[in-house]
Amino acid sequence: MATESQLPSLNEILAAKAASVQRPEEAKQAINEAFAEIEAAGLVPGIEIGESAPDFVLPNAVGEKVRLSERLAEGPVVLIFYRGSWCPYCNLELAAYQRALPDFQAAGARLIAVSPQVPDDALSMQQKHNLAYDVLSDVDQEALSAFRIRFELPPEVKPHLLDETVASLARQQPDGRWSLPVPATFVIDSGGVVRARYVSMNYRTRMEPSEALRAVRDIGGNTA
Repeated sequence: MATESQLPSLNEILAAKAASVQRPEEAKQAINEAFAEIEAAGLVPGIEIGESAPDFVLPNAVGEKVRLSERLAEGPVVLIFYRGSWCPYCNLELAAYQRALPDFQAAGARLIAVSPQVPDDALSMQQKHNLAYDVLSDVDQEALSAFRIRFELPPEVKPHLLDETVASLARQQPDGRWSLPVPATFVIDSGGVVRARYVSMNYRTRMEPSEALRAVRDIGGNTA
């Protein structure tokens, strides 16, 4: 079993990925500025530490219904909201949590990942990365709204999106009102209370698995 310090640094991996991306500076600046404005305005604050996590029922990758409160009845939950399989940073994040899954299981915790993608796309994500934890679809984005992390892409950002991103968002939301979750992670105790969180419009950074694991162990999920 790994300790927190022995787990690979997810944010180092994400930083390397960001450095390798070749995009026009104009596009980077437009996206960064628009997202910074959304965060500064407090439009997507996320639920806070000490708040009760809203319950939800969402389909997993094969269409089975999963209720958050039922998972919490079995122990703490690390709840990860990601943008979609088209997001390389999300792919790296979910893969990092998969590598740390044995440690979370040993600490008595479950992992749940949620995106606005349809179950078919969630299944592709799960199979592609061999994810052995719940990958849920919030197509109506009700859970995203309840956790206060849903935002609509600003018009000035849309011309700078990659073709793959545009195609994925059009598939998810054919009405053209493209909304997404802020990448966010919440560590929730078995009583449904948020004990740790990471919410940031900087989609190139995420909560480290080691930090989430430390929060789980602080809750007391590890009875060893």
